[in-house]
Amino acid sequence: MSFLFGANADIDIVLDGQASRKQAEIKTEDGKKEKLYLYYDGETVSGKVNITLKGKKLEHQGIKIEFIGQIELYYDRGNHHEFTSLVKELARPGELLQSNTFDFEFIQVEKPYESYTGANVRLRYFLRVTIAKRLTDITREMDIIVHTLSQYPEMNNSIKMEVGIEDCLHIEFEYNKSKYHLKDVIVGKIYFLLVRIKIKHMELAIIKRETTGSGPNTFNENETIAKYEIMDGAPVRGESIPIRLFLAGYDLTPSMRDINKKFSVRYYLNLVLVDEEERRYFKQQEITLWRKPDKGAKKPGYVSYTGSQSQQSNS
Repeated sequence: MSFLFGANADIDIVLDGQASRKQAEIKTEDGKKEKLYLYYDGETVSGKVNITLKGKKLEHQGIKIEFIGQIELYYDRGNHHEFTSLVKELARPGELLQSNTFDFEFIQVEKPYESYTGANVRLRYFLRVTIAKRLTDITREMDIIVHTLSQYPEMNNSIKMEVGIEDCLHIEFEYNKSKYHLKDVIVGKIYFLLVRIKIKHMELAIIKRETTGSGPNTFNENETIAKYEIMDGAPVRGESIPIRLFLAGYDLTPSMRDINKKFSVRYYLNLVLVDEEERRYFKQQEITLWRKPDKGAKKPGYVSYTGSQSQQSNS
C-alpha cells in the first residue's frame, strides 16, 4: 500500500467473500512468505472500496480501480510488463463531502499465468485504487495470488536412462513417469550393470532452473530444491536400489514455459555419483511439474496440459 504524505483520505479494499476465501502462501522478494487471497483463471474479482475522509471534503479529478497482471524483471525494474490491465471508473471528477463506499466487479477475469516470485523475476496480480488529484494522487494496492490448475496429462511416459563410463561403470535408472503433480511421489529404480570403480556415495537432487531474458541478456539461476541420499557405500554388479521421493514437503511451483516471452521455470532430476577419489559423475533429466486441483474444490478454468501455460480450456 502507498499512502502518500499529506493524503487527506484513507483507502481500504474489501473483497467479496473474503471471510470464506482460501488463502495461499507466496514468497516475497526478501525470501519471507506472505498469505494472500487465492483466485483462479476465469473467476470474477469483486468487492468494495471504502474511502474514509480525514477532513471535511476531498476534491478529486476522478476515482478508479484497476486489475493488473504484470511481470517485473529485477534487472529491468523501471519497466513493468503488463499482460492484463482492466479499469473501472468509480467516480467522475468532483468533490467527496463524506466518506463513501464504491462497489466494483471485474467479471470472469482472464488470469493466464501463475503468481510467481523468483530469483530474478516476479509475476503478480493486484488491485489498485487511484484518487486522482491535482498535485499528488492517493493510491492503494492489494495483491492477490493466482494458481493455475492442470488436467491430468494424457501422455506420461516413464523415464529410462543410462549412465556409463566405458569398461568402468554402467548404470540404468528408471523413473515411473515424466510429469508429476506438486504433491506426487517420484518412484524409481537404479540398476548397477557394471561397477569397476569404487562408488562411495549417490544422491538424487531436484534442481530448479529459472531463465529470464533472451539472447545475450539471458540469465539462468539454478537452485537445489531437494536432496535425497540414495546410497552410502559401494554397490555391486546386479544390485538394484529403489527410489521414493515425496514432493509434498518441498517449495515447488508448476513448470512454466516461456511465460509472456519473459521467463521460464524448469525442474530437473539430477543423479550424482561420487567415487572414492571425490570425482563426480552425474546425469540430468527434465521433469514437468503441474498443479492438481484440491479434492472438493470448485472447478475454475483449467489449463489443458501440454507442459505449457498458454492453452486454456474450461472443463
